[in-house]
Amino acid sequence: MRTLTRELWFQTARRAEFIDMTRTVEDLVAESGVVEGLCLVNAMHITASVFINDAESGLHADFMDWLERHAPHEPVSAYRHNRGEDNADAHIKRQIFGREVVVAITGGKLHFGPWERIFYGEFDGRRRKRVLVKIIGE
Repeated sequence: MRTLTRELWFQTARRAEFIDMTRTVEDLVAESGVVEGLCLVNAMHITASVFINDAESGLHADFMDWLERHAPHEPVSAYRHNRGEDNADAHIKRQIFGREVVVAITGGKLHFGPWERIFYGEFDGRRRKRVLVKIIGE
């Protein structure tokens, strides 16, 4: 069995942002030499997410608008968690978008459906955070 483990680091300029990380993950799959297997991509911070969806800017804006309506950042005082902190909304947004994705590897490539891409979702940015990529297979 072959394996590859990498940690990717992200630091966004904005508090909330989506970053397409598909090409980086595809490059790691190629580097791993795995032809048939699985690829785990996991946000290693409780205010960040990894998810799969379309790379369409209008959709991403809709996601951000929806999240802000349902878990608004302001007023910070509306959240019990925010005693000494200001990121309760980011924890909630992460729960909605999820912690990780697992993608099958077939023929040495990520086995996606049409339009699928892997995104890092940041909800409490402006500091360094990690994403784990773990690839296993034959």
